[in-house]
Amino acid sequence: MVRNEGTVDRIVRVVLGVALVAAWAFGWLTGTLAVVLGVVGIVLIGTGAVGFCPLYRMLGMSTCPVPAKR
Repeated sequence: MVRNEGTVDRIVRVVLGVALVAAWAFGWLTGTLAVVLGVVGIVLIGTGAVGFCPLYRMLGMSTCPVPAKR
């Protein structure tokens, strides 16, 4: 897997993911929406941790800085 997330993107994903999982775990959200947002939070934490987003890959996107040519 080639990394396709930049540093800021990864930080935002992890912070948002932790917030969603916390809201789900502490019961601030209830019902089906809570479960869906909890799963989305887990996915955000995972993709932020590894630096690869499959959706970015399918869309041909990347937030990684382009390496300088030598």
